[in-house]
Amino acid sequence: MGIFDSLKKEAQRNFIARADEAKDQIIYKYPERNIRLLTQLTVQADEIAIFVKDGVIAGTLGPGRHNLDTNNVPFLSALLEKVTGGNLFVAEVYFVSIREFSQLKFGGPIGDVRDPETGLGIGTMVYGDFSLKVVKPELLITGLVGMRKADNEEFVGWFKSQVLKVTRDRIAELCVKKKWPLLDVTSGAYTEEIETEVIAGLAPHTESYGVVIVRFGNFTVSIKPEDEATLKKLSKDVAYSRLAGGFQQYAQGQAMLGAAEGMAKGGGEGSGSGNAMGGMGMGMGFGMAQMFMNQNQQQQVQQQQQQAVAQNAGGGGRSVMDRLKELNELKTAGLLSDDEFNAKKAELMKQL
Repeated sequence: MGIFDSLKKEAQRNFIARADEAKDQIIYKYPERNIRLLTQLTVQADEIAIFVKDGVIAGTLGPGRHNLDTNNVPFLSALLEKVTGGNLFVAEVYFVSIREFSQLKFGGPIGDVRDPETGLGIGTMVYGDFSLKVVKPELLITGLVGMRKADNEEFVGWFKSQVLKVTRDRIAELCVKKKWPLLDVTSGAYTEEIETEVIAGLAPHTESYGVVIVRFGNFTVSIKPEDEATLKKLSKDVAYSRLAGGFQQYAQGQAMLGAAEGMAKGGGEGSGSGNAMGGMGMGMGFGMAQMFMNQNQQQQVQQQQQQAVAQNAGGGGRSVMDRLKELNELKTAGLLSDDEFNAKKAELMKQL
């Protein structure tokens, strides 16, 4: 090392500040622990300098230029080394940025999330970015010293793991409790609700370190394309079965449509008769599917009619006039034919 390098290093020891290459780091630890009195310390407008000895915070200095003298900075008296004649003190100096840091990327697997609509467990991923802000630097430093994560990369990595953990738990919980279809979640329909829940869930994990997760940026929940195609097909089947009055009726309709398609193909491809047969076959399939739906609806009406007639015949302790009134309401609702109404009315009139 030449004499000029020695002089440069010696001059640098008289000035303490965040290194230029660490301007974008949330936390920067000054490499020297042995610091001379009267050294000039520079703290930028968006950061705080914290002095730590033996894991305990000795004091903090805000933005500005500070001459490290016991007269200007009283807490330095506790850091002085007696053997140096009072010209040197020993401490770790941390510079902590207190502005909001955005575009911190995270991501990973959520695991199998059960889709409430189809009952399937689907492997799900989440990725995006978030922003954080240090609101209590002292808590951050004492927490990091205790965790031995004073390095900026380790610090950011730890918070990324917390974000992923809480995001994974909250998405799975919301899908179950609120019965959100997984296809709606992956489409972004519930992004705002998920963001609100995750930020609230992160608070107990981050506030003890003096950090808050401010907001999320590009936030995406995704599944594999083949799983998405499976969910879409099953969701369509569930919707159609509801319209058909039940899965059994829907399955019967599907079977008839399949048979009709077979008839159409059997009629000859590419010919006019084949096209006609195809149209007739599809028409038969849809007609028979509709027939099953109508039969199911008729069965439901008949069951309601039988229950109403049986209940009315039993009387149940009601007066004849009340029962006549109910009989008229059943007829008006179309649950009784004219003959049934007249016959029942005649029976009740005999009881007057």
